[in-house]
Amino acid sequence: MKTVIQRMLAACLLAAASTHAAFPERPITLVVPYAPGGSADALARVLAVRMGVKLGTSVIVDNRPGASGTIGASFAAKAPADGYTVLYDATPYSINPHLFPRMPYAANALQPLALVSLAPNILIVKAESPIRDVKDLVAKAKAAPGKLNFASGGSGTVQRLAAELLRQRLDLDMVHVGYKSGGPAIVDVTGGQVDFMFSTIAASYPLVASGKLRALAVSSPERSRRLPDVPTVAESVVPGYEAFEWNGLLLPAGTPEPVAAKLHKALVEVLKEDEVKQRFTDVGVQAVGSTPAEFAAFLKKEDAKWAEVIRKGSIKLD
Repeated sequence: MKTVIQRMLAACLLAAASTHAAFPERPITLVVPYAPGGSADALARVLAVRMGVKLGTSVIVDNRPGASGTIGASFAAKAPADGYTVLYDATPYSINPHLFPRMPYAANALQPLALVSLAPNILIVKAESPIRDVKDLVAKAKAAPGKLNFASGGSGTVQRLAAELLRQRLDLDMVHVGYKSGGPAIVDVTGGQVDFMFSTIAASYPLVASGKLRALAVSSPERSRRLPDVPTVAESVVPGYEAFEWNGLLLPAGTPEPVAAKLHKALVEVLKEDEVKQRFTDVGVQAVGSTPAEFAAFLKKEDAKWAEVIRKGSIKLD
């Protein structure tokens, strides 16, 4: 005969299974730790609408910008691990722990759900620049140490670190010019006040297409479908070079596996939709939809790469 404890345990397991099977029973909050209107926010809203349809509930985007994404990430990390709070984060998630002296949440407070997308940066110069390609840029930097300068939207951005990674790999002496955001940096590159920068495709492609900027290379291992004639940094000068903008979904640690599985299934189905894939492609982003294990491995690799770049470059927050 079953003991009282065995019967109680069986009842608890049955109740838990029933609860997970019913998920979701109310709206889900998709936390975006960046301001409305940016590329991360725009794609998050596409996913929110379509995932809501798949899950049979509303998925509400909650923008919580500030401190390079740590405010929103901290909010999600401290939320109940029940699947009703999902974090839609980006590359700064892997960079911030190596820049901030103290993070507002524990390193293991969030669990990976899926890598949503990857996007390369473009190495750009003004259209009239004498720099014609990456090899030319490298040659000029070596010929005149400390003369070439590059812009970014701040020390903690991928744009800054992508240039620093190039500088370190080739032992170049170049000067960083930091801005409060990427927009003013692009303006000054276009005007020739700064020699070059790495920029997102979403931000700089219109200027490249209109002939106001020249794209020298992309930072991904493969060429971009949006810019098929533009070579990669890796094929031009630095084999193995890569610096991505990425977006991914994370959950509070301890989220039940059946709940995480439902969220993951909905995401993967959405990313396979032709309309969604086209929306991503239109802004130069590749939809991914990895497994949680694949995303965890990707985050580990990103963390190690940027930790080394930041350490070697003695990079501090502006």
